[in-house]
Amino acid sequence: MTDRQYTKTHIQSQFCIPLEESGARIDQVLPRLMPEYSRARLSQWLTVGAILIDGQFRKPRYKVFGGEEVVVNVTLEPQTAWSAEESVLDVVFEDESIIVVNKPAGLVVHPGHGNPSGTLVNALLGRYPELEQIPRAGIVHRLDKDTSGLLAVARTLPSQVSLVNQLKDRSMSRKYLALVYGHPDFQGTIDAPIDRHRVQRTKMAVVTSGKPAITHFEICDRTAHCAWMSVKLESGRTHQIRVHMTHIGHPLVGDPVYRQGRPGLGRASSEAQFLIDSFSRQALHASVLGLLHPRTGKLLECEAPLPSDLSRLRSELARVDI
Repeated sequence: MTDRQYTKTHIQSQFCIPLEESGARIDQVLPRLMPEYSRARLSQWLTVGAILIDGQFRKPRYKVFGGEEVVVNVTLEPQTAWSAEESVLDVVFEDESIIVVNKPAGLVVHPGHGNPSGTLVNALLGRYPELEQIPRAGIVHRLDKDTSGLLAVARTLPSQVSLVNQLKDRSMSRKYLALVYGHPDFQGTIDAPIDRHRVQRTKMAVVTSGKPAITHFEICDRTAHCAWMSVKLESGRTHQIRVHMTHIGHPLVGDPVYRQGRPGLGRASSEAQFLIDSFSRQALHASVLGLLHPRTGKLLECEAPLPSDLSRLRSELARVDI
């Protein structure tokens, strides 16, 4: 029999270990019985005595006999020293489990060196103070400062585990709209590993020994010298789309880090060149986010329209690039 209670700051649970688990380590058994929490977190709770086996403290490597009573009594502590700030958020979806927010370009996601405040995390903590109890304030994936679009945020530990697992097994769908130089093939897949640039360590690059990275793309519109493309990530490496587009010779318009030249733009009209050259950020927007709701298991798909700067660029290019 299992008795479980969960609040935003406290977890209580009581149950018995099945006899068929006899001989297994407790840190292997608990994730099977409490799959809503990660193995690392359960081991940490064991270590600090927040999980007792037959009323006793046990180390993670303790081997069970089966039939032991497990009592979980966890008080969630603040995970960060980040400050809460009042700020306007464009929330696309929210319930007791998750939040989906539409991040504007120019907004840093996490506080860090040079950005201790004024970030998305600070704004989230101001509106949802319970996120202080969740690692990284519930954010399980990120967007670059100058990339706009959708981010999923977990409001509870079980939701965080669910979202992280969906990222790992690639069941979370992320689609982007990008404007690139030149005219790539109508559709294609880029399968090229990514890692730190061997010389410029602040950059990423296609590296043979890097981590697997797969990007699917399809052209949805063309101007005379650029292409709007729909991009779907199969993996989620840092700067993946920006690196992969440069790798195939079609860098993102406005990308100050990875753009190499202005392929195909030399023959454009002076007005078109001005519009492209004056766009001040990488032309990339996370437009669609699909995931399985952590509590209901039902598909949730959110969509964010093009922000005003990209929408304006698209219409202006359609007008002048004949």
